[in-house]
Amino acid sequence: MAAYRQGEFAIIGIGNEYRQDDGVGVFAARKLRELLPPDINVREESGEGARLMDAWDGFSCVILIDAVNTGGRPGEICRLDASKQKIPSGHFQYSTHAFSLAEAVETARVLNRLPKQCLIFGIEGKFFGYGTEMFGPVQCALERVVEEIEQLVYKGRADQQQPG
Repeated sequence: MAAYRQGEFAIIGIGNEYRQDDGVGVFAARKLRELLPPDINVREESGEGARLMDAWDGFSCVILIDAVNTGGRPGEICRLDASKQKIPSGHFQYSTHAFSLAEAVETARVLNRLPKQCLIFGIEGKFFGYGTEMFGPVQCALERVVEEIEQLVYKGRADQQQPG
């Protein structure tokens, strides 16, 4: 992850906390907000594509965290650099809105509104019904993603402070 300047970096947790594993991005954002310095912009979004594009507008580096439903093993983590690759079809199709994360990223790419660096952490979910409890392997993956993002942020801060 490239070094960032204060105000140019954001973390966006996506999901619905009342739809079981779909809340993983929101819960990750809440944990990161507790762990990271207050100058790190951490947001929660429902996943509606147009709002996501507005949420990352003005940031040069964005990390997005969301549930995926690809039929893979629950708790599996998918890491994508959307600034370098297209979002695979079907990865972020689970959304309560018609305009999902994948569509927002690809639309932003076409409109030249995608942040310079856009990292996506997708966590494979299992249960997307009503409720607030996450499936055990999804909860474990959330903890791993939070730790990984925390390390990325502190590495970015250290890189920024070193003489160029």
